[in-house]
Amino acid sequence: GVSEPIAFDIETYGTEKVEKEKIKEALREIFPLNPRRMIEFLDLRKPIYKKTACYGHFGKEELPWEKLTKLEELKERLGGGIQ
Repeated sequence: GVSEPIAFDIETYGTEKVEKEKIKEALREIFPLNPRRMIEFLDLRKPIYKKTACYGHFGKEELPWEKLTKLEELKERLGGGIQ
């Protein structure tokens, strides 16, 4: 295993107001990208099968990966390019 991703990219579909490379750099600095830190950040050691079993894993505000806990930090890092 590799502790950091060997590839990392984002897709903004042309809507970015900040260079994609700057966004990628900020995301790599703000979010944990190695497995152990991701598990800790998303609190994945607690089983939440019932919440995720119905209608998929996305679009449910109570799940840890749906919370915008890093949004303000990302805004600060990128300046006014994020709303």
